[in-house]
Amino acid sequence: MTTEPFEHRQTAHCESGAISALLRHAGLDVSEALALGISGALMFAYIPLIKMGGLPLIAYRSPPGNIIRGVTKRLGVDMHFERFRDPDSGMRALERHLDAGRPVGLQTSVFWLPYFPADLRFHFNAHNIIAYGRDAGEFLISDPTLEMPTRIDAPSLRKARFVKGVLAPKGLLYFPTRVPESLEARDAIRKSIKRTTSMMLHSPLPVIGIRGIRFVSRKIARLGRNGTCDEEENKRFIGHMVRMQEEIGTGGAGFRFLYASFLQEAAVLTDHAAYEDVSRRFTDTGDEWRRFALWSAKMVKGRMAMDYDKLAVQLRHVADLEADAHRQLRRAAIGK
Repeated sequence: MTTEPFEHRQTAHCESGAISALLRHAGLDVSEALALGISGALMFAYIPLIKMGGLPLIAYRSPPGNIIRGVTKRLGVDMHFERFRDPDSGMRALERHLDAGRPVGLQTSVFWLPYFPADLRFHFNAHNIIAYGRDAGEFLISDPTLEMPTRIDAPSLRKARFVKGVLAPKGLLYFPTRVPESLEARDAIRKSIKRTTSMMLHSPLPVIGIRGIRFVSRKIARLGRNGTCDEEENKRFIGHMVRMQEEIGTGGAGFRFLYASFLQEAAVLTDHAAYEDVSRRFTDTGDEWRRFALWSAKMVKGRMAMDYDKLAVQLRHVADLEADAHRQLRRAAIGK
């Protein structure tokens, strides 16, 4: 048996949970909320050129990997990343790191992780977990989305790390090689807020940020008009949007709640009470995203009458709330 004592904590999302756990293990106490906030990953994007299951990518945070890269860069952490051309070399490298007592983060496919129930597995190839040891031919796993640590057999982990398709992991593993002696977050917090608010408020692209939310609102309002209604296809699109928001990890409402927690921590770390005030605005936006998801799910399942205008109006309301929250946050951080 090879294992390094490792503290497992259940978190809201995999990538923010995995990097916060690795940094904590390395001696830098960074919460999940602080990791998300400092990374500057909060956003909204509607990307019709990238498909998931034949439908446009809808993201409520920046692309996979940006949380890890963003928080470590801003906190001055050196990270080691490895990808592999073939599964054999990737599995051997993982074993070497674990035998050296080094927990590592892994990018995997949810579909091939057998500890998830079959009805919860889907083809999402950017799920982050931590391997921290080996025992009796199995790997010891800290999956941030689970309440307790778990195990996985080598063939399943191999498949999950080397699956093909969109966001193919290519066996990615990562770990910190150097962390600062203490957490110096004031400047990192300010820079990350500046980046986040700029992206949400001033994106030049109509499908990114607040403009992107309003773009999708107009798209939903047009569904079923002009005599071209295909209700099953429309339901598929709306259901896809809810799934991207609430299940796949892009975190529509969840990331807004987590960002509110980040601002509460930021208020303490910087002694800047204005962040605490703005945090309540982000909690409100999370509530309204969740309301949109609830109505959408009920309509798709036939528990409410399909009402595209109702959903479109709710999204416009969300866009207005987010715009106000980001403007207030920008003023609190940089006076603009």
